[in-house]
Amino acid sequence: MSHREETISNADFGRLRRLIYQVSGINLNSDKKTMLELRIKRRMRSLNFASCTEYCEFLFGRRGQKEEVVHLIDVVTTNKTDFFREAAHFDLLVQRVIPEICAGRESAGQMLVWSAACSTGEEPYTLAMVLSEYAAGHAGFRFRIRATDVSTTVLAKAKLGIYSLDAVRPVPRILQHKYFMRSRDPDSESVRVVPELRQRVEFRRLNFMDEDFGLAEKADVIFCRNVLIYFDRPTQEKILQKLTKYLLPTGYVFVGHAETLHEMNIPLVPVAPTLYRKADVRE
Repeated sequence: MSHREETISNADFGRLRRLIYQVSGINLNSDKKTMLELRIKRRMRSLNFASCTEYCEFLFGRRGQKEEVVHLIDVVTTNKTDFFREAAHFDLLVQRVIPEICAGRESAGQMLVWSAACSTGEEPYTLAMVLSEYAAGHAGFRFRIRATDVSTTVLAKAKLGIYSLDAVRPVPRILQHKYFMRSRDPDSESVRVVPELRQRVEFRRLNFMDEDFGLAEKADVIFCRNVLIYFDRPTQEKILQKLTKYLLPTGYVFVGHAETLHEMNIPLVPVAPTLYRKADVRE
C-alpha cells in the first residue's frame, strides 16, 4: 500500500467534513485531517479496503450511506471521560440542585437525570453512585439515569459496565468497594459495576442532530459537559434549544468548565459557574 493510497485527498476530506457536519454536527477544521486519516485507516482495514479512496467510494455509495455512516461517526467522536470528572459538579448536584428541586415539588416523585453525552459510561455511573448515596440518607428519594450518546461503540461498552482498575481510581475507595465487583480471576485487572447500579441507568443512542429526540419524559437535570466544544456556535445553540425542550420547568443544566452559554438565545439562566436553570416564563 503506497503512501498516496494511505492519504485522504483534499477533495475526499472536504466531502467527509461536510458529511460528518451534516450527520453529527461535529465541525472538523482543516488541522483535523491527519486525525481523521488515522481513525479512518483503522476502520477501512477492518473492512478490507486497500486505500482511503476505496473507503470513501464505499461510504458515499448507496450501501455505505445506509450502513457505514453510523460507524464513521463512531470513529470520529472523541470519547474522553473519567469517573468523577469535574467533581465539584456532583457536590453542587446533591448540595444545591436536588434540594431545590425537591423543595419546589408537591410530591416526591422520581427524579430523572440525563447524561446527554455519556460516552463509555463513567459519567452516568458516577451520577448513579452519587444519587444512591444521597438516597441512602433521604427517605423517599428515588431516581433514574438516562444516558445517551451518538456512538454505538461507546454505548456497548457502557452497558457492560466493565472498567480497568486504573479507570476507577478517581472513585473514592469506599464507593469502589460498594459499587464495583472484582473478577473471580485473581489476575484480572478489571472490575464491573454492580447489577443494582447498572439497573439504574438506561442507555440509548441519540444524535443531537435529530429534529425529534423521541423521548417520552422530561428530565429534572441534564449533564451536557465537554461535548459542546466540538460544535460551532450556531450548532451549540440549536442543540441546547432541543435539550431544554426535554427539561422540566424547574430543571437544571450542567455544562463543562470550558463551555459558556453567554449571549445564546436559549431559555436558561446562569445560577453558578457552568450551572444553568431553565428560565421562568416571567423572567
